Amino acid sequence: MMKIAIYGQYYKKEFSKYLENLLETLANYNIEVIIEADFYELINKGQNLVNTYKTYSSCVDLDDSFDMLITVGGDGTFLRSITYIRASNIPVLGLNFGRLGFLANVQKDKIKEAIASIVNKEFIIIERSLLQVKTIPKIEALNNLNIALNEVTVVRKNSTAMIAVDTCLDDEFLTSYWADGLIVATPTGSTGYSLSCGGPVISPTAKNIVLTPIAPHNLTARPLVIPDKTKIELKVIGRKDYALLSLDSQVYTIPNKTKIFIKKADFTIKTVLLNNQSFSKTLREKLLWGEDARNIM
Repeated sequence: MMKIAIYGQYYKKEFSKYLENLLETLANYNIEVIIEADFYELINKGQNLVNTYKTYSSCVDLDDSFDMLITVGGDGTFLRSITYIRASNIPVLGLNFGRLGFLANVQKDKIKEAIASIVNKEFIIIERSLLQVKTIPKIEALNNLNIALNEVTVVRKNSTAMIAVDTCLDDEFLTSYWADGLIVATPTGSTGYSLSCGGPVISPTAKNIVLTPIAPHNLTARPLVIPDKTKIELKVIGRKDYALLSLDSQVYTIPNKTKIFIKKADFTIKTVLLNNQSFSKTLREKLLWGEDARNIM
């Protein structure tokens, strides 16, 4: 019997019929369902569930007995689920109850078809690299979770003044970016914040990292694609005493001149790609890639 974890961050009344559809479909396939505790409480407050379910509340509860984790929400929910998955190797499938749905790319009206594909093994696993971070001085909160699936970003805080980000690659000085900040993105994150700042789109299976400055004042500063084995060191210097460091949705205040060390994590996140999906198809449908009246057949 399959065992699937479900994760969500928020609940809306209009989700009720889709959640019922999801839970009913899983039950029809005799799949054991475990729901994240806080999300389960939100669901129970919003609607009357036919069955009761076991819950999990931390990464410790998710072991190798789980076949998959399904996220219910948008891309933000998908990214947040990584805090539970970590190095467990549990594959993640995202149901899009949100807006764009680039990572969470199964639409809510396709739940039955998606679950059928899972049961019938009609999918492939895409391994996505993560970034691992440490700082000097240490940020205690990073000891519990120092990884990012999309990007690591340093940015100015409470100021309109730009900051300088001294950047070294493999212990060799590259440049000082005079800008609002700097994004260090994985291939997965290349279609997020980095893209909106002019960075390139990178295939999720490519072994690269991209450095993308945010509103750079150096007119020659451009996004830079580097091998993912590169070790990156950043130091933020600004007029204010503090800047911001973010790892996906986690945000920390860091003192001026903090050193930030970034490298590829020694494990990957396994994401589920159904057989009727592809990266190219997602680019066309979600980002309107190559949208042109001449391409309409």
